[in-house]
Amino acid sequence: MATNEQRREAAKRKLAAQQEHRAERAKKQKKNATAAVIVTVLVVALLGGALYALSTAWGGGDGDDQAAAPETGAPAAGPDTSGLPTVPLPTRPEALPASVNCTYAPDREPSKPVNPPADGEVTTEGTVPATVATSAGTIDLTLDRALAPCTVNSFVNLAEQGYYADTSCHRMTTSPGLQVLQCGDPTGQGAGGPGYSFADEVFDGLTYGRGLLAMANAGPNTNGSQFFMIFGDAQLPPDYTVFGSIGPEGLQTIDTVAAGGEDTGSGDGRPNIPVDISDVTVG
Repeated sequence: MATNEQRREAAKRKLAAQQEHRAERAKKQKKNATAAVIVTVLVVALLGGALYALSTAWGGGDGDDQAAAPETGAPAAGPDTSGLPTVPLPTRPEALPASVNCTYAPDREPSKPVNPPADGEVTTEGTVPATVATSAGTIDLTLDRALAPCTVNSFVNLAEQGYYADTSCHRMTTSPGLQVLQCGDPTGQGAGGPGYSFADEVFDGLTYGRGLLAMANAGPNTNGSQFFMIFGDAQLPPDYTVFGSIGPEGLQTIDTVAAGGEDTGSGDGRPNIPVDISDVTVG
């Protein structure tokens, strides 16, 4: 039978072993936690880079030709596009029927309170004049239902509810291969929308050029409220719905804004000459 002294010694050894085990376990937990933090940081960094690439990619701009940042820090001048010819509106290989069915699906909270258009039949006939009143000047547009009836219907709906009033054109690209002014996001950050989305109205052979009005998107069938106006070249894949054209007064306004350059000097940023929209009227 073990003596009291022997039992005490055994208890001491057991306690020492337990303490050593706990210390080793704590050391491993600390090591694992450190590794987890490192992995998290790396994942966030990688995701951030991917999101940046997605948010800035148009699928057609020539990044190698982007203008270098100005050495003095002063805003870089933009291109003189005033003498460039406009392109005619594209035509569909096959005309649409007299009416089409449009669906506007809820997708998130709207950036500004607005009601979506009603789902249902929409005419494909005729055009709609639109006037965008901005701090830089008037931009006159003609919306073409034969090209994109569901898009025209949405744009008219948003304009009539004042959705575009008191917003700013948040992005301008001036690099060779992609020269557009983008508007339609009430947040001014490039990710806002009306709380619904609708399908692309594109077709094979669709090309882009000066004077065309098209929808911005975040991928297939994600159209909302953001649109872009082409004042120069636009080497893009046929993934962006063209729904109208820009008139002479509008192009003159945009040319002036483009000549002022954008704020990053990289060929992609906010216009140095602000384009604040006070109202959009249609009809």
